Amino acid sequence: MTVGPGRGCELLVVGSANADLVVGVERRPGPGETVLGSDLVVHPGGKGGNQAVAAARLGARTALLARVGDDAHGRLLLEAQRAAGVDTSGVLVGGAPTGVALITVDPSGDNSIVVSPGANAHLTPADVRAAGALLAQAPVISTQLEIPLDTVAEVVRRLPPGSRFVLNPSPPAALPAEVLAACDPLVLNEHEARALLGPDAGPRPEDWARGLLALGPRSVVVTLGPEGALTAATGTAPLRVPSLPVKAVDTTGAGDAFTAALSWHLSTGAPLPTATTFATRVGAAAVTRRGAQESYPTLGEVPEG
Repeated sequence: MTVGPGRGCELLVVGSANADLVVGVERRPGPGETVLGSDLVVHPGGKGGNQAVAAARLGARTALLARVGDDAHGRLLLEAQRAAGVDTSGVLVGGAPTGVALITVDPSGDNSIVVSPGANAHLTPADVRAAGALLAQAPVISTQLEIPLDTVAEVVRRLPPGSRFVLNPSPPAALPAEVLAACDPLVLNEHEARALLGPDAGPRPEDWARGLLALGPRSVVVTLGPEGALTAATGTAPLRVPSLPVKAVDTTGAGDAFTAALSWHLSTGAPLPTATTFATRVGAAAVTRRGAQESYPTLGEVPEG
């Protein structure tokens, strides 16, 4: 099913769309080392594409603003979005080859990723301005940093009154004050939190949350893998949200599933801790299956807490 552009959306994702080139390895190579891996598998991915598919699978009316190349990988990505029910009227074609992510996955399910941005680097502030109709209808807009930071900043400048901005700063980068001030929440994992905070991060997630709030966002969610997540907002104490115990098979794209579920639940008016609890269950379901988008659950497949 394809969602038409006239229906309106509950979540607009502005972000990257990549072809994921995945190889399984017994262990990831060290500097100068070569290891043998499994056969190469190509999956639709990218943080923006992943979030859009994850939200649509859950039943959210979702739209994607992104750019892909006029090539086989770009066609693969568009087909995957449409099959999930995502409104692709905002997906632009051309300007550069489709972005590619090179992913290695070890037996524990942990992954390492190198991204060649390709067409993602050509998603411009002008593209955001031209997509005003998509932005105007979205109560929640989610983005990441696999697209240019100037484009993310333009999203913030074009936020409709009353809409909510969710940012996953991945890969980490120094963020302008205007972007930080709009985040509600800023969603990041331990590595991203430490990268933004630097050497004064502190030893505990609660320390990271307080330090991150001091940078200016309205609220923060720190994901903690099998330990769940932590939420914090200005004027409230950090709150731990436990995860469900599951056996992880592949963590690729699980953070995107978490952010998508969180963003969609926020669009329904759920409080941040409630939305985070739901997101941890969606993320837990995703890590029990291989791949990124193909691992994302429908609403009926999300385990109960």
